[in-house]
Amino acid sequence: MLTIMVSMGVAMLISLLGTPLFIKFLVKKQYGQFIRQDGPTSHATKRGTPTMGGVVIILATVIGYAVANIVAGRMPGASGWLLIFLMVGMGFIGFLDDFIKISNQRSLGLSPAGKIVGQALVGILFAVLALQFRNDEFRTPASMRISFVRDTDLTLAFAGVGVGLVLFVIWANFLITAWSNAVNLTDGLDGLATGASMISFGAYTIITIWQSNQSCLSILDPSTGCYEVRDPRDLAMICAAIVGACFGFLWWNASPAQIFMGDTGSLALGAAFAGVSILSRTEVLAVLIGGIFVIIVMSDVIQIGVFKATKKRVFRMAPLHHHFELKGWGEVTIVIRFWIIAALLAALGGGLFYTEWLAVQ
Repeated sequence: MLTIMVSMGVAMLISLLGTPLFIKFLVKKQYGQFIRQDGPTSHATKRGTPTMGGVVIILATVIGYAVANIVAGRMPGASGWLLIFLMVGMGFIGFLDDFIKISNQRSLGLSPAGKIVGQALVGILFAVLALQFRNDEFRTPASMRISFVRDTDLTLAFAGVGVGLVLFVIWANFLITAWSNAVNLTDGLDGLATGASMISFGAYTIITIWQSNQSCLSILDPSTGCYEVRDPRDLAMICAAIVGACFGFLWWNASPAQIFMGDTGSLALGAAFAGVSILSRTEVLAVLIGGIFVIIVMSDVIQIGVFKATKKRVFRMAPLHHHFELKGWGEVTIVIRFWIIAALLAALGGGLFYTEWLAVQ
């Protein structure tokens, strides 16, 4: 438990104290956000606000995790290395996107093709490696089985290991892309994505701590609902570090935001969320834990689908938070109410996780 507290505390301090220094650097370089022309008119005042704040979140998370391992005198597990790789790799793609926007002074960054290729390269490498690194109990960080609260009997290797590997790579990349885009869409109001991420990763911190305490390697009777997750302690440390990093960043990102996380942060956080769901064997449960992101994505999907079919709009503007802006809700009101929804869904997901454990006792 000490390592998890250290990981969170160090990440929070680095983010809290490092963000204002990064803001000064960005202001000096005139690295400001460019606002989309078709967005709410009230957002015009945010033009020029420093962006790429996700750099601080990523660095704080990595350093927090590293320091916690040093304090514990342990080497990171394979799952820890993989999750950090996925977060940093996707964050780098987001950084390139943000940097191109700033350099070219426009609201468009990487081309869609460039972003897809970059995400695919990182995602494919993560997926392939996640099925390697067997430990002494022959466990790999990920599994070819579809997971809910734990692995189910539904396997992607129904036609052999080769087919299973291909299908797993596709499945993992779908999750990584979906969650990355979900957090990216949510990052439209000051503090919304940061706070929602803090809540969702907070739920996963508790879940992975429980998995660590109830690991099949640490209890006397491995038949009583223990978990086959390879490195739950590493996952808990990284989730805690992300919570701490988001907490510190939120101090400066809350309305009125002095800095935005940009695609650097949203892609990194979304990919990390997908990675945790895969490595903790809770891929379907993640839909509930990160339910606020799902709601926001679905509002965009519904808006586009209905408009293409009927030329009518369901919402005044998508994603959903912009709809409420145009209805006259204050930005802070929307953010806080969405945080409440995020917390309720995360708590419901955590409750379902615990209920399943009770049921198998």
